[in-house]
Amino acid sequence: MSHFLISAAHKSSGKTTLSIGLCAALAETGAIVQPFKKGPDYIDPMWLSKAANRPCHNLDFYTMQQREIIDTVSHYSKDADISVIEGNKGLYDGLDLDGSNSNAALASLLKAPVILVLDARGMTRGIAPLILGYQAFDKDINIAGVILNQLGGSRHEQKLHSVIEHYTDVKVIGSVYKNPALSIDERHLGLMPSNEDDSADLKIQQIRDIVKDQVDLNLLRNIANNASDLPAGKLQKRETIRISTPLKIGIVENDAFGFYYPDDLDAIRATGAELISIDTIRDTSLPEIDGLFIGGGFPETRIKELQQNSQMRSQIKQALENGLPCYAECGGLMYLSRNLQWQDQSGEMVGFIPADCVMHKAPQGRGYIQLEETQLHPWGTFKPLPDTIIAGHEFHYSALENLPTDVKFAYQVKRGAGINGKADGIVISNTLASYAHLRDTTANHWAQRFIQFVQQCKLNRKYKHEHD
Repeated sequence: MSHFLISAAHKSSGKTTLSIGLCAALAETGAIVQPFKKGPDYIDPMWLSKAANRPCHNLDFYTMQQREIIDTVSHYSKDADISVIEGNKGLYDGLDLDGSNSNAALASLLKAPVILVLDARGMTRGIAPLILGYQAFDKDINIAGVILNQLGGSRHEQKLHSVIEHYTDVKVIGSVYKNPALSIDERHLGLMPSNEDDSADLKIQQIRDIVKDQVDLNLLRNIANNASDLPAGKLQKRETIRISTPLKIGIVENDAFGFYYPDDLDAIRATGAELISIDTIRDTSLPEIDGLFIGGGFPETRIKELQQNSQMRSQIKQALENGLPCYAECGGLMYLSRNLQWQDQSGEMVGFIPADCVMHKAPQGRGYIQLEETQLHPWGTFKPLPDTIIAGHEFHYSALENLPTDVKFAYQVKRGAGINGKADGIVISNTLASYAHLRDTTANHWAQRFIQFVQQCKLNRKYKHEHD
């Protein structure tokens, strides 16, 4: 399989921008490019997906088994010409001392050659011991090439090339000069999401043209083509449950809500359910649906637009009060609250959750989490295993205020912040709304459980209607 992993010596080296450019440049040649992103991030994959014209899938040691990571790459790469795997942070950085969840560990697991992005500002001869040290630290990692980034000019480039050729055996894949066109606006969670940036396509084209001019794509392809095959074997997966009745699941997609994992949506479709896109900014009526999924995003940036669409807000509130099953994550939770406040802005939201949502300057919850379900979880009938610890992540600057003391919660927080430091997952009627972002994996088939719950609710409504 033709694949490589692009990493860096440290965070903010420009690897995401270069990964975007590489995906777009390779795709322009006619190649089918399959992007992957290490970690739980949503925003970088949105850019990579747009650049490659193909959904980017996340690879995460925290929520996935090793065999599951291998199978994910194998499955989504089977009809691709080349796979680009973008790491997070530095090559050897990670949560554990032994580096078991680092980018290097991912490269080792996937037998992927590593292209190391080096921010070379202010460096000349010092580039050599940096490269040599990274090679020596783990001799099982194949650092097949480097891309020198943020170069000051041709003279700087020549010096670095001479040093690298003299002291190391690593190939220089590219030399990218400092250029303001390579920057992407950032927000408190990282890059500006591509679904909000009206000039995203133009920005990707600019990055692509710079990268293809300053990176040797043929050399890069040769390295990727010589990568070892993925380890053989198959993960024993639980059989997907197919629904017995047609279901339509509304999914909120617009400038304010776009944090969805493509394989989670695939897991919903695999049950036989149909996804119906809903725009809570521009659509004025709620379509006929059996369930509702509101993912994360940045509703605080669209307070005015979301408030102005009072028809949609009132219809959603009425539907949820009437028992429409709903699953909302983070931004979705914020949208279902009474009021959303950010800086000097404030606006009415759906009002189904009896609390006010306030944005803060510092994160109120950030990082990987562990949850344990309570007896109040609405999907409890379909709980796969008792006493299961659910792994996920959270990253929110908002917090709920004026929440009643008698609110029911679906989770106890074992690690993380959740809603109040101890609990997460507000349960009202058939709605579950939490700050937690879950991933549909072999350890937590949340999508299948939600669809089973939606189906049961629909059957209950039908039975009640027939017997009233």
